[in-house]
Amino acid sequence: MQKSAKNTIVSLKDIFIKFDGEVILNHINLDIHVKEFVTILGPSGCGKTTTLRIIGGFVEPDSGDVFFDGKRINGTPPNKRNVNTVFQKYSLFPHLNVFDNVAFGLKLKKMPKDEIKKKVTQMLATVDLKGYEKRAVSKLSGGQQQRVAIARALVCDPAIILLDEPLGALDLKLRKSMQLELKEIQQKTQKTFIYVTHDQEEALTMSDRVVVMNNGVIEQIGTPEDIYNEPVNAFVADFIGEANILNGTMIDDCRVKILGKELECVDKGFGKNTPVDVVIRPEDIEITSPEEGQLKGTVVNSTFKGVHYEMSVMCGKCEIIIQSTKCAEVGSEIGMRVIPFNIQIMNKMLPFYNNIIEAKVTNSSESENTFEFMLEGETITAKGRYFEPGTHVKITLPPEALSLAGNGVGDLKDVYIESVVYKGEHNEIILESDERKWLMTSDTDEQVATYVPLSFDFSKASFEVIDAVKED
Repeated sequence: MQKSAKNTIVSLKDIFIKFDGEVILNHINLDIHVKEFVTILGPSGCGKTTTLRIIGGFVEPDSGDVFFDGKRINGTPPNKRNVNTVFQKYSLFPHLNVFDNVAFGLKLKKMPKDEIKKKVTQMLATVDLKGYEKRAVSKLSGGQQQRVAIARALVCDPAIILLDEPLGALDLKLRKSMQLELKEIQQKTQKTFIYVTHDQEEALTMSDRVVVMNNGVIEQIGTPEDIYNEPVNAFVADFIGEANILNGTMIDDCRVKILGKELECVDKGFGKNTPVDVVIRPEDIEITSPEEGQLKGTVVNSTFKGVHYEMSVMCGKCEIIIQSTKCAEVGSEIGMRVIPFNIQIMNKMLPFYNNIIEAKVTNSSESENTFEFMLEGETITAKGRYFEPGTHVKITLPPEALSLAGNGVGDLKDVYIESVVYKGEHNEIILESDERKWLMTSDTDEQVATYVPLSFDFSKASFEVIDAVKED
């Protein structure tokens, strides 16, 4: 159910911030509602912790506004905001016992001793630490220390609790149990929790809503079910759970073509013969005989995962992952069937036209069959074609004409890897230079949020002489 504006406790409006010349948050907008458990999810460097710190008052945005209960609070220091933070390392006082750690904030407020004792006792019971009042925090387990940190944040009765990857230091088994405990504490206290993590399972397990971030922008906001079942683009589909993300063509409403086959789906409004991304979750693929399948392929790997088998199936040159309680033998040919409702259609993350350069030839050599032009302050030499100096030329580079320079010297330096999505046959990589974004394909994995040199293979490009160059 959509919450009305009067339920909004925190609003971020057009928040923009740079650190050392790098954009960290690029004009984001976010409303968070009363008593809501919201998780900000994304890879390292996406801006999620900065978003949390802006809400807490630890960082001021370069532009944009922060509202609390409808009141603008830009410039208000952290101790004047009705917010408390739980950090990954907890920041407990090792020389104080459990009671005194939890009571610390109340003592700063000079609250009467009887009231402090009552509040701390109630809060320790809430986080299931009754009887631990005199225990040294150094003698507690990681999970118990985390509950002390949460109790200390909650006991001062803030409207909002900010949690910055508080489960990151715990082992896997304890982390899973603490996910459920955190949600239970939030429901008991009826506080607004804003939680930051890069762990998709945590986000799906605990949240009322999930905010998926990437490269300083919000890609999607929705319930865990919406984010998982209806991702808005390939980045979200790839980041949330496992997914087969395939290049497809929308033939018409409710008809999509993938891997040479037309399949029925439920999506409309993409237009005819439109390139799209198609998402099929591994658990949504039914194994059939080759004759009964919409697609067919050969099983090349099968691994037992406890509750299901995970199989890698080659459909031509494309790898498809299947998760099923039914096991198919390695080397066997199988059919694959997906009901229309489980075929998700998405717009491409980046239109192809971003790989188009319009430039003026600055120098050329007919004998060497080359020409030069300026791009983002760099002189680029294109081999294999000759144009007279002064010629305006349009260069179209397909994704396979781009590569990351292995020798460290490329046509463009310090290009940022924004996202990497596996498409069954190759990785589809979106890069950002000073003035534009680029789309390339690669057979190798690349590290997101790193800077790399980018090279162009002009032998794969197409050229067109034009009358004028568009000004940036």
